[in-house]
Amino acid sequence: MPTALPDHFRRVRRGHAALVVALLLSLVPERPEVPNGRHLEDVLARDFISVHTRNTPTTYYEGRQGPTGFEYELMRRFAAHLDVSLTLDASHHISGVLDAVRREGDLGAAALPLDPTLEGVIFSRPILDLQPLLVYRRGLPPVKALDDLDDLAIATLGGSGTDLVLRELQAEHPELSWRESADLEVAELLGLVEDGTLDAAVIFEHQFRLNRLFFPAVERGFVLGEPLSMAWAFPAGRGLGLVEEANRFLESLRMEGELERLVARYFGHDDYLEYVGARTFIDHVHKRLPEYAELFREAARNTHFDWKLLAALGYQESHWDPQATSPTGVRGLMMLTLPTAGDLDVDDRLDPEQSIDGGARYLRSLKDRLPESITGEDRLFMAMAAYNVGLGHLYDARRITERRGGDPDLWRDVRESLPLLQEREWHSQTRHGYARGGEPVIYVRNIRRYHEILSYVDRSQQQFHRLDVRLPAEHEREAFEVVPSVRQ
Repeated sequence: MPTALPDHFRRVRRGHAALVVALLLSLVPERPEVPNGRHLEDVLARDFISVHTRNTPTTYYEGRQGPTGFEYELMRRFAAHLDVSLTLDASHHISGVLDAVRREGDLGAAALPLDPTLEGVIFSRPILDLQPLLVYRRGLPPVKALDDLDDLAIATLGGSGTDLVLRELQAEHPELSWRESADLEVAELLGLVEDGTLDAAVIFEHQFRLNRLFFPAVERGFVLGEPLSMAWAFPAGRGLGLVEEANRFLESLRMEGELERLVARYFGHDDYLEYVGARTFIDHVHKRLPEYAELFREAARNTHFDWKLLAALGYQESHWDPQATSPTGVRGLMMLTLPTAGDLDVDDRLDPEQSIDGGARYLRSLKDRLPESITGEDRLFMAMAAYNVGLGHLYDARRITERRGGDPDLWRDVRESLPLLQEREWHSQTRHGYARGGEPVIYVRNIRRYHEILSYVDRSQQQFHRLDVRLPAEHEREAFEVVPSVRQ
């Protein structure tokens, strides 16, 4: 049986959906008659646009190469389109974004569902389809339809749009009930499903794709209702000029195919951290590594790392593909960001020799910059984590580790704190805010596995260009084929 639900959830009473929907429909606001263009002229005159958003993986956060996120990319491009600077306030929950747009600021961009019944705001044209999805805890009987939800503890995020879909479904299925909170984010909701506090949750499909590796005990269930539309929100009563300019901008992105490319970049890849398994990795060792093995050896000699460790890191980054480009724009075999490449005097990130040399020197610089109190393998593992998530987020995790009574110099303690950077309760107290903190945990573990396999092969065949070696026996390979899990 699930434990009691936290206080920040409130029960949605059965049978009240029809009344709620009717009341919402009665509140459709009338647009005030305001001269067109006043808001746009104000933005252009002051030379900046003020945007309210959320610190989440689908909206805005600090990544490897600085600010990133799907909606941040749109905001940044819109500001450039207007030829003004961009100011952000990412301190909100979803309901706080709308309140802030009504009071101040120029627009809200925070995975907002287009809801014309809301007072005080005007929405842009649709930007992205939002498909509600029910997910549930692994180990429960399969949940494939509404009839499977009886007696399950279900929750969703208030104001996100999934709550509206549940209300519509409740009108047809009066027995449907759930709890909702406006004080959580998706990662926290999935954590409650995984730890047994909840049985199931309703989120959006793209949110599950972005988070599924961090919560391996959460299963995909079934889609609920029709997709909603994500849109930007603007304050009502200040004219339609800025709204209409945003619509022209978004339509041009759509017509040029750029909007589709951004959606694919940020939401179309959810297997970056998958561990490929020993046999697939060995196949890549045969077919790809020989071309780059000597470059890894040379970089290792210059930076005093094990060359096989650098090769393992390179495989995790790009699968030894020198032309690789990540969803967030890092490129090359060692996936260097543009600023990092500049700092390392790497002129061409797609050149394997420059990329491998630059990646090795960057890992060395990260390791050397860590506090002297971190020693041995802990120092190496934290340097690798920083290669993935950045030193700032690693230091945030170390501070969280201290607050939780752990040792910030031990990787085993810090790796338990890194996923907490996905939870607002914790990342709101840090200097660098939200991070996909589960990523570096899986990242380091995958590299360690690849390194172990390379070490096994190297011991079996000292002349690495002759790789006709058997795989480890089944009992020897057991450690290599565990499904990634941030909970280990």
